[in-house]
Amino acid sequence: MADHQERTRVAYDGIVELYASMFADRLETQPFARAMITTFAELVRGTGNPRTADVGCGPGHLTAMLHDLGLDPFGLDLSPAMIDHARRAHPALRFDEARMEALPIEDGSLGGVLAHYSMIHTPPAELPALLAEQVRVLAPGGLLLVSFFGTDGPDPVRFDHKVTPAYSWPADRLAELLTGAGLVTFARLLHDPASERGFLDSHLLARRP
Repeated sequence: MADHQERTRVAYDGIVELYASMFADRLETQPFARAMITTFAELVRGTGNPRTADVGCGPGHLTAMLHDLGLDPFGLDLSPAMIDHARRAHPALRFDEARMEALPIEDGSLGGVLAHYSMIHTPPAELPALLAEQVRVLAPGGLLLVSFFGTDGPDPVRFDHKVTPAYSWPADRLAELLTGAGLVTFARLLHDPASERGFLDSHLLARRP
């Protein structure tokens, strides 16, 4: 495991209850993010393959939301403490410990992958490998929704996230990486920040041809 992954795992293991309490109902005050996830779920249902991975699922609140939206979701996370919490909070759903660069999923088997602010701690040079892995597990026509902190500048920006260092991305640059991974980006939503950091809240929706 790379050093930054170990730091991320340890950091999130140590804040499970606080994190869960802060984010369990977060989308109730984030209508744009909620709308994108709802649209994503509708489009995944339309593929006829509702099986969906919530990668970097944390305490499992979005996995549960995907289930309520009619999908067949399961959650994956690097943090064993987060997975333990998710299993307790949502016992009817499946949650497993996993790394995003080595997903325990068969090739071409998913209708959707949700990556909701779950790749923000990945150094830019390593992000293409994570995206390639997500494309690997998507069936043709399958969808990926990536949410992230956006910046107006030309390059990713490293910043001191409250949990562990993270990166914000120009939407165009991240869309280029999605194209390079073999996806077609067909929708994006950028809106004013919901935090004091000043980054845009950003969402890209892409499809595997």
